[in-house]
Amino acid sequence: TVDESELLTVPDGWKEPPFTREDNPKGLLEESSFATLFPKYREAYLKECWPLVQKALGDHYVNATLDLIEGSMTVTTTKKTFDPYAIIRARDLIKLLARSVPFEQAVRILQDDVACDIIKIGSLVRKKETFIKRRGRLLGPKGSTLKALELLTNCYIMVQGNTVSALGPFSGLKEVRKVVLDTMKNIHPIYNIKTLMIKRELSKDPELRSQSWERFLPKFKRKNLKKRKEPKKKKAKKEYTPFPPPQPDSQVDKELASGEYFLKERQRKRKRMEEIKAKQADAVKKRQEERNKAFIPPKEKPAVKTKKASTEKKIDIEAIKEKVKNAKKKKLGALPVEEVKLKMAADEKKKKKK
Repeated sequence: TVDESELLTVPDGWKEPPFTREDNPKGLLEESSFATLFPKYREAYLKECWPLVQKALGDHYVNATLDLIEGSMTVTTTKKTFDPYAIIRARDLIKLLARSVPFEQAVRILQDDVACDIIKIGSLVRKKETFIKRRGRLLGPKGSTLKALELLTNCYIMVQGNTVSALGPFSGLKEVRKVVLDTMKNIHPIYNIKTLMIKRELSKDPELRSQSWERFLPKFKRKNLKKRKEPKKKKAKKEYTPFPPPQPDSQVDKELASGEYFLKERQRKRKRMEEIKAKQADAVKKRQEERNKAFIPPKEKPAVKTKKASTEKKIDIEAIKEKVKNAKKKKLGALPVEEVKLKMAADEKKKKKK
């Protein structure tokens, strides 16, 4: 057991001091150079931003040349170059520029705490359609998956052709490579993104930094796929027999079995002619039947019988007549007959009194 107080701990925010001329005052003994080719469609962009590339590399005393005829970029050290790792960073810079990474992002490789990783994904999947589908899955709808991955890893990621270029800190590059390779192996990137989000939250807690995070991380189980659909036409497998199939009968064997072998030549010809005529007669009969089909009338549908009006509900004419008479007698808003008589009698009595 080791006492934790004896262990060397790195304080938060500590950075390694930069490499200066005082660390290597005599410079380099030999000249080193790296060259890389670039595609034709990158020629216009590189031609435009090449002065900026030369200026950025000139600060580290590294020369850069662009050959448009050959389609290549070359970086070389000079007598003033004091940082031996500067040429490696310059090599990575021209590699990123050739892989369609913009200059604003690619120039960050010259910093001490930034590295790059170019992941080749072209040979990981056989079928081209599957490759395009999985590469699109890495990008996500409107680039949302790639943007989430960039935020979680603090890396710049560029998916171009058969490669994925990543630029950022070493810890982030490790995670990016894992996610990209898992995506090409048909593991959806959302699972890795969920794990990264949990790790990000756990790293904020100082007590959990020295503990194992296995109990917090999700464990995704592979779901069993549905059974393969059975074909409509099933071929019945024949039973295996170690013996070869019987030899087919020859023409002579067939003639011997039918008795034709012993017939004379004239009789054979007559028999062949009879068979040919029988076949021709069958063909003529079938042809005639096909022609006669056009003259056969189609079957007519049987006429639908109309249902007789049901005599169950008989109309009572007398009752209707009485209703009509009563309606005529009663006008709209008029008083009944008895009330009218009483009113008339009351009027007559008033006249007599007067």
